[in-house]
Amino acid sequence: MNTADLRPADLRPAVVVVRSPLHPTIMWVPITCLAGTLLTDLAYYGTAEMMWADFSAWLVTVGVILGWLSCIAGIVDLVGHRYTMAPVPGWAYAIGIAVVMILATFNMLVHTRDAWTSVVPWGLTLSAITVVVLIFTTAVGWMAVYRHGVEVIP
Repeated sequence: MNTADLRPADLRPAVVVVRSPLHPTIMWVPITCLAGTLLTDLAYYGTAEMMWADFSAWLVTVGVILGWLSCIAGIVDLVGHRYTMAPVPGWAYAIGIAVVMILATFNMLVHTRDAWTSVVPWGLTLSAITVVVLIFTTAVGWMAVYRHGVEVIP
């Protein structure tokens, strides 16, 4: 068969890729950094090795910067009504992410102190609270986007 003989209807792709909103795609990096902050805080608390405090400071800083950028993408998706088929209201997820980012920002400021005081007790406490809220918020977001197949409406 010659390609000149093909009609546009015959040129459909064999695989259709569902376009998901931008926010859940880029939110995994800050989630990983903030969860890693808790792990490195626990490692520092157990060993008092300065390296772990430095890792915590870097992870929480990267998580906060990329998290706020991801929040901007989420606001664009939310205002643009891209979550129209979501079974969970978008504002509930937005409030959860706002709480996570505010906690993480305070955690980043706490981690600017000296090593022991940057982690014990407030750095470790804020990291743990951030991860707990993040788990619940991520579960809500995952149910809205991936479990129910929410697509971006062009």
